[in-house]
Amino acid sequence: MNEEILIPLSLFASIFGMVYLYLSTRNKERLALIEKGADASIFNLGKRSGSSWKVIVLNLAFLLMGIGLGVFIANILETYTGLDDNAIYPAMIFLMAGMGLYVGFTQTKKALDD
Repeated sequence: MNEEILIPLSLFASIFGMVYLYLSTRNKERLALIEKGADASIFNLGKRSGSSWKVIVLNLAFLLMGIGLGVFIANILETYTGLDDNAIYPAMIFLMAGMGLYVGFTQTKKALDD
């Protein structure tokens, strides 16, 4: 068998195995709870109605703004300082993207608490 085909096959097999294990375990847990007489409404406790897309959009917006700000600051630093552009661009992009994700997390937490 050709070696190049083994990588995609093993990746697919591992992803399939994880999804199958997750779904089968969840199904067994739910059946055990139903046999004990638990109410079916406990399965919907973690789900919020219609707010999950707002969280994704808010976090994605702050992430993209952080990346854009990181590129902008790196360009300014490269232009006006003698810093190495091979180091300053990734450093500023990751720093500002991380700050954007943190701000998105705090804003999401504040929005969901209201």
